[in-house]
Amino acid sequence: MRTKSREPRLVFLLNVAQRRLQRWMAAQTDASGVTAAQSGLLFVLGQRDGVLMGEAGAALDLGPPGISGLVDRMTAANLIQRRADPDDGRAWRLWLTPAGRAAAARAKAGLSEVNARLTAGFSEAEIDVVARWLTSLQTSFPRGEDQ
Repeated sequence: MRTKSREPRLVFLLNVAQRRLQRWMAAQTDASGVTAAQSGLLFVLGQRDGVLMGEAGAALDLGPPGISGLVDRMTAANLIQRRADPDDGRAWRLWLTPAGRAAAARAKAGLSEVNARLTAGFSEAEIDVVARWLTSLQTSFPRGEDQ
């Protein structure tokens, strides 16, 4: 059993790790021109081109303003197209452009490097525990509690 003085500073460690990872990934963006958020949407569309904008936002844990801004930026960069849903004129579907497909391939290659750095020095079992813990945070702190 842990004593108060021996408890790990999980919130602090998680925040520091997240900030460092984001700074590192931002530096990679300078080289590729595609941000981590943009890569996420490229991956979503790579699995399911033509997804509804709201579904893409949910997959990336973004609310309507967040996905709207991301889509605007990616449309302006010619990475994706936004088309009206033929069944619901109020809804929009998102499609990869040829430039978006090429950017997705580059982002996927870069993801391998990130994952290699994140998992270096850890066993598969250790990585499974970390992944399970991080996934459990989504249940422990569900989206919407702070809204």
